[in-house]
Amino acid sequence: MNAVKAKKKVLLYDTTLRDGMQGENIFFSPGDKLKIAMRLDDAGIHYIEGGWPGSNPGAQAFFDLVRDTPFKQAKICAFGSTRRQNSTCEKDSNIKALIDSGAPVVTIFGKSWDLHVSDIMNNTREENLAMITESVSYLKARGREVLYDAEHFYDGYKANPGFALETLGAALKGGTRCLVLCDTNGGCLPCDIDTITRETIAHFKDYEDVIFGVHTHNDCAMAVANAINAVHAGAIMVQGTVNGYGERCGNADLTALIPILALKMNRACISEKNLAKLQNLSRFVSETANMPPVASRPFVGRSAFTHKGGVHVSAIMKNPRAYEHMSPEFVGNRRRVLVSEQSGKSNITYKAKELGVDLGSDESKKSLIVNNIKEMENYGYEFDTAEGSLKLIMERLTEQYQSHFDLESFRVVVEKDKERPCYSHAMIKIRVGNETEITSAEGDGPVSALDNALRKALTAMYPGVKDLHLVDFKVRVIDGSDGTDARVRVLIESRDRDNIFSTVGVSADIIEASWQALADSFQYKLALDHAGEGNYARLNDKGC
Repeated sequence: MNAVKAKKKVLLYDTTLRDGMQGENIFFSPGDKLKIAMRLDDAGIHYIEGGWPGSNPGAQAFFDLVRDTPFKQAKICAFGSTRRQNSTCEKDSNIKALIDSGAPVVTIFGKSWDLHVSDIMNNTREENLAMITESVSYLKARGREVLYDAEHFYDGYKANPGFALETLGAALKGGTRCLVLCDTNGGCLPCDIDTITRETIAHFKDYEDVIFGVHTHNDCAMAVANAINAVHAGAIMVQGTVNGYGERCGNADLTALIPILALKMNRACISEKNLAKLQNLSRFVSETANMPPVASRPFVGRSAFTHKGGVHVSAIMKNPRAYEHMSPEFVGNRRRVLVSEQSGKSNITYKAKELGVDLGSDESKKSLIVNNIKEMENYGYEFDTAEGSLKLIMERLTEQYQSHFDLESFRVVVEKDKERPCYSHAMIKIRVGNETEITSAEGDGPVSALDNALRKALTAMYPGVKDLHLVDFKVRVIDGSDGTDARVRVLIESRDRDNIFSTVGVSADIIEASWQALADSFQYKLALDHAGEGNYARLNDKGC
C-alpha cells in the first residue's frame, strides 16, 4: 500500500491585538486583549502578537497581565522595530522594551524597500542592513525566538529585487529562521505575490531550516487571495487578524484564511474541533471591539449560508451541496432560509420546520402563508431578519397561535419644558385570560416607556419577562417621497438568557409600528417560555 501523504503544515499568526487595533474605531483595553488572547489560544492559533511594548503604556500593561497566564499552545509575541539608525541595541529604548516585555517571541520589522531607506529614513543601505542584523542577533542572544517582518517587501522587490533580498539575508545573518514577506501597502495582485514568493524562496533554497511567512493588507481587496497565493508558492506562516480588522482597509481575515487553508487546501493548521469555534471567535472579537458583525462575511457571517431564492431552497432541501460550497457546521455556522416576497413554497416549508411550525401536508396552508408574506412585504414588512414575527404570523395563519396577552389600549405622553429634556410616560391596559391589568411607567422615550409599562403589567403573571432585554432598535422610512406621512418599518432585536430574536412592525405612525414589534417580542418570548403548557399556563397556576 502507498503511504498516506502527510498534510503540509501552516502556522497561524494573529495580530488582532496590534495591527487590528490600528483599524478605525477599534480599541481593546489590556483586559480585553487578555480575554481575546485566551480565546485565540483556545481556537488553536499558534502565535499571538500582543502589541508594541515600546509604543504605549497600554501595550506594556497587556504583557504584564499575560506574563503569568497559562496558554494551551499559543506563543505570545512582542512586536517592534529594528534599532534606530546610527545607534546601538544597548541604547535603544524600543529594543529594551521588547526584552522587558517578557514575551518569549519577538517580531521585529525592518525596511526592504530602498525608497524607504533613502527617502523616508534618510539612511544608507549599509546602515539599514546593519540595523537588521544587529537587532536580530541581540534579541536571539537573549533567548528570544525572533521572527523578521520584511516591511514593504513585495513593493521593494519590484523596485529593486537585489536589495530586497539583501535585507532578508541580513536577518538570516542575525540568526532568525522565519522571514515574513509583507505587502504593507496592500497594492499587490495575486500574480505578483505568487511570482515574487517563489523567486524569493528559491533564492534561499540552501537554508533548509528557514520558513517563510506572509503578511498582507486589503487595500485592493486581495489580502486573503494574496496570502493564499503565498502559501501555494511555499509560505509556511500566515499572518492576519480576526474579522480582517486593521489600518486603512484592514488585514487578511483569519476567519476566511483558516477554513480555506484547512478545508480547501488541506493544510494542517487547525483541528476540526477548533475550526468549529470560528464563528463564535469572530462574534466575540466583534462584540469586544463594539463593532457590529458583518452579515456577509464569508464562512462566519450570518448570511454566509443563507438562502432566499425559491429555486435554491428547493435544491438544498434535496442536497445542500447544490448551492453550498461546504457544510456551515464546519466553522460553527448554520444554514438559514429567508422568507420574503421572492419566496416560494419551498422556503415556507423549510422555514416552518426550522421554526417549529407544523404545516402538515396541506399545500393550501403554504400558499396562504406565501401570499400573505408577499402582500405584507409589498406594504413594507421585511422578514429576512425578523424571524420572531415570521413565526407568529405562520402560527396565526394556520390557527396555531396562542396569545399570552391582548392589548386593550395604551396612551403615551411626551413632555418637555425649558428646564429638562423630553421625557415620556405610558399607560397601558392589557388582558390576560379573564384578567385585566392597567399599569403606567416612564421611560427615556415613548418606546422605552411602553416597554417598561408592558413589562410591569406582565411581570406578576409571567416572571420570565424579567430576562427579556431589548438590544437593538432600528427605524427605516419605507418611502420618503410621502414626507412625514411615509410608512416606517421598526425592527427590534431582543434577547433572553438563551436566545436572540428579532421582530418587526410597519405603520405610518412610528409609535404604532414600534408597538407591533415590541408586542411581538414579548409574545415570542412567552411562547418560548411556555411551549407546550397551553395558553394561560401561568394564570392557571393561580387558579384562573
